[in-house]
Amino acid sequence: MRTGPRNLLTDVPGLAVGNAQDEAIRSGVTVVLPQDDDFVAAVDIRGGGTGTRETAALAPDGVVSAVHGIVLSGGSAFGLDAAGGVIAWLASRGRGFAVGDARVPVVPQAILFDLLNGGDKAWAPRPDRPNPYRALAVAACDAARSDFALGTAGAGTGAMAGGLKGGLGSASVVHDSGLTVGALAAVNARGSALLDGSAAFNAWAVERDGEYGAVPPPVAP
Repeated sequence: MRTGPRNLLTDVPGLAVGNAQDEAIRSGVTVVLPQDDDFVAAVDIRGGGTGTRETAALAPDGVVSAVHGIVLSGGSAFGLDAAGGVIAWLASRGRGFAVGDARVPVVPQAILFDLLNGGDKAWAPRPDRPNPYRALAVAACDAARSDFALGTAGAGTGAMAGGLKGGLGSASVVHDSGLTVGALAAVNARGSALLDGSAAFNAWAVERDGEYGAVPPPVAP
């Protein structure tokens, strides 16, 4: 196997990814947009405090066989408004599941908790102030392309990983058969990402091209 040409999710043909973030609120949105309307998706939800939207549409016994976008967002439950922005963006372009003459975009979403990162969250308890995530989602759709930023970008803007800054990550591999597998993650982990007593990451063994800082694990005495 070898790394894909970009080492990004978008090495999988037919996908574009867009980010949008607001530095004042320290949060953002990442959108995955397939070029075609036959992009099949599935979901596996784990954890004790998950937040998702429209994932039930991906059940194998349902009538929906494809999705028109996927959203990752900060903002906890407030961030679930982001999918509405993507739905409106897609609908304005005639994309969606056909129900007679209507088109209903299918856009599953997952959120992460970033409400305690020091950003301006004064809008959250104010129904008279607009939720920012819908507009961020539209901006992310407008920005979608093959190359996109990682780290403090999109849904990873306000993410943390233990005591370290979390963020958006992506990778891809190309199998010897020619099959490309890509991944995209907004990492907002509770536990430490480092080896005990070290500046080396737990994942040091799979580091590519110094992406973790090329810090080796400690040598046993």
